[in-house]
Amino acid sequence: MAGSISAATAIALGSLGVAAVGTTLAAVNGSKANSNQATALKQQTTATQTAEASALSTERKNQVATNTANQQAPDISSILSQAANVSKVGVGSTMLTGAGGVGNSSLSLGKSTLLGS
Repeated sequence: MAGSISAATAIALGSLGVAAVGTTLAAVNGSKANSNQATALKQQTTATQTAEASALSTERKNQVATNTANQQAPDISSILSQAANVSKVGVGSTMLTGAGGVGNSSLSLGKSTLLGS
């Protein structure tokens, strides 16, 4: 009986072989699951970015449409009537010079002859 093995040993060796095959199969399946998960994550990221870009584009289009619909125009008649009323007050003036304007003596640069000669 030195060269033969018992039935219990054969069963144990058979179980060990089945366990090794099962472990290998689980490792291969785990690797495939990891790969599938990474692919799904990439697809989800791409879909999210596409949806965000689409939402931003839609928001911009809506804003442009709202701004176009709500444009305001100046009240030209009011502006013209204010300008006409100001000219009726008297001598035109600016905030810098006042109603009297600037005196000619203030404008000379030191010489009283033509062209400063």
